[in-house]
Amino acid sequence: MNDFSTYFFWGWEHIISLDAVDHILFITALAVVFRLSEWKKVLVLVTAFTIGHFITLWLSVLDLIRFSADWVEFLIPLTIVITAIVNLFNISDRLSIRLHYALALGFGLIHGMGYANAIRFSLMEEQSLGWSLLAFNLGLEIGQLFVVLSILLVGGLVSRFTKFSMRLWVVVISLGILLLSLNMVVDRIPKF
Repeated sequence: MNDFSTYFFWGWEHIISLDAVDHILFITALAVVFRLSEWKKVLVLVTAFTIGHFITLWLSVLDLIRFSADWVEFLIPLTIVITAIVNLFNISDRLSIRLHYALALGFGLIHGMGYANAIRFSLMEEQSLGWSLLAFNLGLEIGQLFVVLSILLVGGLVSRFTKFSMRLWVVVISLGILLLSLNMVVDRIPKF
C-alpha cells in the first residue's frame, strides 16, 4: 500500500507542482470554456485526458514505444497552443465539446510521453506495474479535478461579480495561455 500512495502522490505532483505549468495550462485551456454547472462534461473531459496519458505511460513502461524527449517537450506546449486557438474561435457548443474531448484524449497521449521517460525506469522495477500505474493516474486525475474545479469556481466568480461575459473570460484566459505556451514552443524547438 505504501507503493500505491507513493505513486498516487507522484501523479498528484505531476499536475499540481510548479514544474507542471504546461499541464496546468493545458487543463486550464480545456476547462475554461465550461461553466460550473457543466461539471459532468468536464469530468468526462479530464478523464479522457487521463486515459490518453495512461495509454502512453503503459506502452512506454512496457517498452513498446519510445520518444525523443526533445520532441515531446516541444510537442507538449504545441498542444496547448492548438487548444488555446480552438478556444478563440467561437464555434457551436456541440462541436466545441466534441472537439475538446478529442483534444483531451489525443493530446493526453502526447502529455503522457512527457512523463513516460522520467517514470519508466521506476515503474519497470515494480512487480505490481498495474497498481503503480493505476495509483499514478488516480493521483493525476484528482490533481486535474482540483485544477479544473479551481478554474470553474474562479470563472463563475468572475462572471458573477464583474462585467466579464463567459465569452470574454474564455478569450482573455485563452490569449494568456496562448502567449505563455507560444513562448514555451519557441524555447523548446528541437535541435536537428
